[in-house]
Amino acid sequence: MELQTQIPLTKHPNNQIDYQSNILLIGSCFSENIGNKLAFYKFQSEVNPLGILFHPKAIENLILNAFNQKKYTEKDIVFNNERWHSFEAHSVISNTDKNKLLQSLNNAIHQTNKLLRNATHIVITLGTSWVYRFIEEDKIVANCHKIPQKKFLKEILSVDDITESLEAIVTLAKSVNKGVKVIFTVSPVRHLKDGFTENQQSKAHLIAAIHQVSNKPDTSYFPAYEIMMDELRDYRFYTEDMLHPNQTAINYIWKKFTQVWISDEAQNTMTTVKNIQSGFAHKPFNSSSEQHQQFLKNLQEKVDKLQEKYPFITF
Repeated sequence: MELQTQIPLTKHPNNQIDYQSNILLIGSCFSENIGNKLAFYKFQSEVNPLGILFHPKAIENLILNAFNQKKYTEKDIVFNNERWHSFEAHSVISNTDKNKLLQSLNNAIHQTNKLLRNATHIVITLGTSWVYRFIEEDKIVANCHKIPQKKFLKEILSVDDITESLEAIVTLAKSVNKGVKVIFTVSPVRHLKDGFTENQQSKAHLIAAIHQVSNKPDTSYFPAYEIMMDELRDYRFYTEDMLHPNQTAINYIWKKFTQVWISDEAQNTMTTVKNIQSGFAHKPFNSSSEQHQQFLKNLQEKVDKLQEKYPFITF
């Protein structure tokens, strides 16, 4: 008896990710989940230079600012609850010192510009279609930073709005990096603060828009949301808040991602990296014993051999 439906997935025929790839991940917290996996396995990857960005307009704004090499100044930041913030960044970037915030913002833009030019793959994870418009400046923000709700209007992006935004992202990325591969995903995180029906409407808008652009050259869609909703159709795959995928679910979706996007050779290297990581995590009963010293010697030999092939890998 089959107790689970399986979404048909096949290895992507070209442009697979390997250890020579440079991967930029931008978007919701699910981007960070996948980014953490890539970092663990020592791929060349970077995640969210401006922190988590939930909706397509925020991601488009980051790409546009990086393309134009925007220089942030004091007029671009706001002060609230004893901290300085940017409406274009997550609160993880915020700071009590406005000069340090500006430095972080400008460093992130410089870094993103460089990453766009060098990336082989850009993974963009969209979380929601709901956005907040700052009334005073009539602009959509990436984060409200707990500024009073009355200063914002809440609205949902239409499928056409999102499609236009995603097309702009792809066009900007390819204008500085013709061969880059763009992989879109939709975050399986449930945004229930918007409402149950509103969350489903939001995800539907994202999926519909992505499918308008993902059939173009060098753009693809990975069904992370569908895997969570269909293959993992059970609350035991969520954290206690019943909103976020738990580690079991993240591991499951990561395995599916590797099957589609990670080359066979890279998967072999991943096994080696995992064994080395496990070795470093090992806690000996007697750290000075001859047996443990031999263990460390063998472990270092594995590291040296791996670094001969991939000098950028460090532990």
